[in-house]
Amino acid sequence: MARGELKGITELSKHNLLFLFLSGLATGLSWIFYYKALQIGKVSQVAPVDKLSVALTIILAMVFLKEALTLKVFFGALLIIGGTLVLIF
Repeated sequence: MARGELKGITELSKHNLLFLFLSGLATGLSWIFYYKALQIGKVSQVAPVDKLSVALTIILAMVFLKEALTLKVFFGALLIIGGTLVLIF
């Protein structure tokens, strides 16, 4: 808004606006749940589980967006999952 770049907002469809709203809602709720989990549990267990979202995103990108799984991404995801399990248990 400060840079005057809101002119394109009128070109967004109702579908775009719905998904923007839902994305904002999901983001806000995820932070609320994250902070609630930090209040209830140990940070050393809650934070690693949060990092699993990266591995989940890789899987979802492969399934829904048909992104290629490179060896580098595969081993990176394995390391994230392995590191999470080490920290939790």
